[in-house]
Amino acid sequence: MPEAVIDNPELARQFEPYAEAHIPGAKNLRVVQMRRIHGGASRQTYSVDIAYEDATGLKTKGVILRRDPADSLIDTERRVEFAAIRTAHGKAGIPAPEALFLETDTGPLGAPFFVMGRIEGGMPLNPFQIDAVEPHRAEVGREFFRHLGAIASLEIDGTPIAEEIETPAPDQCWKRELDYWANEIRTNAREPQPVAEAAIRYLAANPPPPAQKLSLVHGDFRSGNFLHDGQGRINAVLDWEMAHIGDPYEDLAWATDLLWCGNDQERAAGFIPWPDAIAVWQEASGCSFEPAAFEWWSLFAHLKGLGIWITSARAFADGKNDDPILAWSGWFTHAAHELMLASRLAPKFGVKL
Repeated sequence: MPEAVIDNPELARQFEPYAEAHIPGAKNLRVVQMRRIHGGASRQTYSVDIAYEDATGLKTKGVILRRDPADSLIDTERRVEFAAIRTAHGKAGIPAPEALFLETDTGPLGAPFFVMGRIEGGMPLNPFQIDAVEPHRAEVGREFFRHLGAIASLEIDGTPIAEEIETPAPDQCWKRELDYWANEIRTNAREPQPVAEAAIRYLAANPPPPAQKLSLVHGDFRSGNFLHDGQGRINAVLDWEMAHIGDPYEDLAWATDLLWCGNDQERAAGFIPWPDAIAVWQEASGCSFEPAAFEWWSLFAHLKGLGIWITSARAFADGKNDDPILAWSGWFTHAAHELMLASRLAPKFGVKL
């Protein structure tokens, strides 16, 4: 065995017998490398190399371990994330990882977790440095909207995620999401949130058209949550922890939110011109573009962002999670989304800024 490079030796020691028991025919399994991947705050994520023997000889495998922290940027259910990955993996060309095993008991690793296959050969993209994909910005953009549409195109009946969670009625998708995030904001806010409250009232009073179809919603599809090969190809769609069943416009609006595209209003998601992006998404998803639906969900995306940042700030302030990304989110990204909401809501309420 090569010399181990392990960030968390105790976790590696606990993981070895569990992985050996869950890989058919494996014996003498060892963790060769365990490296913490920082940047997200909803799961503790580790890239793990394992080596083991089976009937055919020595095998090596790279996996991703996602373990629940004490508290996170968003409170999510690992069963749903695992089911979403299983639903998308190998379907419609979506580069979702392979879901390997799920553990809801705290005994083996001290907290619930799941393990998925590691997709090799990709690099992340900082959503605040989209220029880094040049000269392949257009190719990445077309891949981005093609995969977004492909997720929306999946039939959900009988899929793993449909077995885990309730499927809403087409005309109730918006209300379920608005009610959820309004509750998150009101429960976790540490000071008054007048802009968020104005948005909640406006969105409730002006609902969008019913969903054209019910789809798998990734929930956090955006720059920063995929890997690319540096040559214009996206080879992994990551971070499915906010997945659910709903209106595909929710994903389209979140993916193109100004926060994730460097405030580039000419290019959708900061990648390609809006008409091109919408055309790719329509073809891949089978949906037709409705401006009224997009307008509602786009405003909602700002509010959803506020819900995430307010929740993260509360978790940090209460000492439940000391990851500094939560404090940063509660300050910088909160201010950005609050300003976006205020500037778009003001004309609707007859206010000049």
